[in-house]
Parts: sequence; structure tokens; C-alpha cells
Amino acid sequence: MKAYEVISSSAEDTKQLSGRLARLLHEGAVLTLEGDLGAGKTTFTKGLAKGLGIERIVNSPTFTIMKEYHGGRLPLYHMDVYRLDEEGEALGFEEYFEGDGVAVVEWAHLIQEQLPAERLEIALYRKGDEERTLQFQPHGEKYEALCKELFSDE
Repeated sequence: MKAYEVISSSAEDTKQLSGRLARLLHEGAVLTLEGDLGAGKTTFTKGLAKGLGIERIVNSPTFTIMKEYHGGRLPLYHMDVYRLDEEGEALGFEEYFEGDGVAVVEWAHLIQEQLPAERLEIALYRKGDEERTLQFQPHGEKYEALCKELFSDE
């Protein structure tokens, strides 16, 4: 499937992009986020939450593994699997991947075997102090259609 790439010139640009994406998401959507520390994974998720209509403050679930946010159009399940042991601890991720909300998984490569085949992989790379490159790789027809719609006016 075709990959999509966009340059974000600021944290606000990143939030606006993820907010637009949020309006296109459906129940059971799975997004994976990869990128170095400080690349903007949590910033991206903050914009996603806002786009879903979630008003709570979103921060990284690094030490809790997962945070749930409700009150928007869809629930948001924000996971950071960086601190999981090598076995990937059986935490019932599939329940969230097939659930009623949107699952966002930071450092998803660490639980690769548990991820659904259909998902949207997003990689964020630092280009400078503020600038980021965001690469979107859809897996599955619904994510390909979603990316086409998201980037149709780019």
C-alpha cells in the first residue's frame, strides 16, 4: 500500500493534522506511533484526543502502560508499551484493538505479534527543533481509504 508523508513545522501543525485524522476514525481503529523520544508521539495523540472531542488533558502513559479517555465521539485508549518486558505481557490488548474506541500504541514494534494486521502505522522523525516528518503507512483497505481522504487536500 502507498505510504504518505507530510512535514509538520510545529507542534500545533502536528496536533491539527492528528485532529483532522480523528474526525475520520471509526470504532476499532488502531494507530501505531513510532519515533525517537521527543519526536512528537504524545503531541500527536493530544491532537487526536481533541479531534475526538475529548477535553481531558492527555499525557504519556509511560509508567502506567495505558490511559483511557472518554467523553468524546469515541473513547481513546492510549498505550505506551516501551516498559513492557520482553514477553510483551499478556495485557489483553486485543480487547482494545477490537473494541468501541480508538487504540493508539506508542513503541508498537515491541508488541508486533499482538497487533492486528489492519492498522495505520505512523512514524514521526525530528527534522529540527520544531519540524517533524510524519510518515503514514496504511495496512488494509479501510486505512488506505482513510489516508486518501486525509491527504486529498494536501
